[in-house]
Amino acid sequence: MLHRLSEAVVRTILATPPVGCVVPGSVFDAFGWCPSDVLEWRRPDLWTPDGDVTAANPGGMVFVMREACEFLPRELALLHAPGLGLSGEWALAPYAIDDATDELYARRVAPGSLLWLAAGDLAGLVWGLHDWAHFHNHGPFEQRAWTELQCDLTALVWLRQNRRDVGIDDATWERARCALSGVALRRFVEEGAPYQEDWLSAERLVDLAGE
Repeated sequence: MLHRLSEAVVRTILATPPVGCVVPGSVFDAFGWCPSDVLEWRRPDLWTPDGDVTAANPGGMVFVMREACEFLPRELALLHAPGLGLSGEWALAPYAIDDATDELYARRVAPGSLLWLAAGDLAGLVWGLHDWAHFHNHGPFEQRAWTELQCDLTALVWLRQNRRDVGIDDATWERARCALSGVALRRFVEEGAPYQEDWLSAERLVDLAGE
């Protein structure tokens, strides 16, 4: 659902329903501790889905705090997300995704009650959805490739379910899927573990999206 906050800013409420665990049970110690429902995403009106999704942290993507939060590392949101009419609002420090995953779980704070996503391009949205999955599923992060695979899969399912409100076509979604599959492959290679391409196959993700 799209809402225009101003001539320059668009807010979209993305549906982020729970996605089942598809990785070994030992990967997470509290999978789905807080069932996900929606993610508020704000972007500049002149948003474009062009650009590549890579393993690099995307610029212009940050989780903005609804109110100041003392238990998480924070920075001024305006430094990371210009063009959204922000001024003195705080944001989760971009390096603190793992901190937020741990602290939100430890304090049982629902992510949506505290954070919304600012992202100005497709890469920012994809990795924002990926991190949103992290926030709702806690694990010791001892099996990195498997942990990230679950969040990759969840992000792609959510992107598929919301592609019309996001404003992308099937070809753009497929481009994002191929990019994340490549990132996932490299993680497993780095850990010396086998990777199966059907883990993030289009057929599997479309089925998980309920199509």
